[in-house]
Amino acid sequence: MVSQFGFVLLFMIAGIFLVLLVLGIARILRPSRPNPEKNAIYESGEETEGTAHVSFNLRFYIVALIFILFDVELVLLFPWASVFGDKALFDDTKGVWAIYAGIEMFIFVFVLALGLVYAWKKGHLDWIKPSQEETNFKSPVPKELYKDINEKYA
Repeated sequence: MVSQFGFVLLFMIAGIFLVLLVLGIARILRPSRPNPEKNAIYESGEETEGTAHVSFNLRFYIVALIFILFDVELVLLFPWASVFGDKALFDDTKGVWAIYAGIEMFIFVFVLALGLVYAWKKGHLDWIKPSQEETNFKSPVPKELYKDINEKYA
């Protein structure tokens, strides 16, 4: 007899085998004619200009993380709301577990709301462009050398 874990293992092995089989058949059947035009790097059909090393404002990443956080919150709240939405949460027929689930979900939402308030107070949700500050950078190159170069090529 095969146990339940054995069936899971057989399904995993069958799934991996089928994926490898399909990829192998595709590799055999597809034409392979590489040329410089196909291998060129492009984005949206346009030739690239400049380098790929561009610095983005950190707020983009913070807002993306906050969005993912609240997206996960919705994924976790939806099943809970669908189970408890049509019935009273503190119904006597469900007993203590319904009260526990309600309190747990309120604590979960409260902690996420605290995170939102923290991000809001820190200013991570403001889209104001930061001002550029001047620094007192002392160049090791003498100013006379700059003057000579500017006069030479002016």
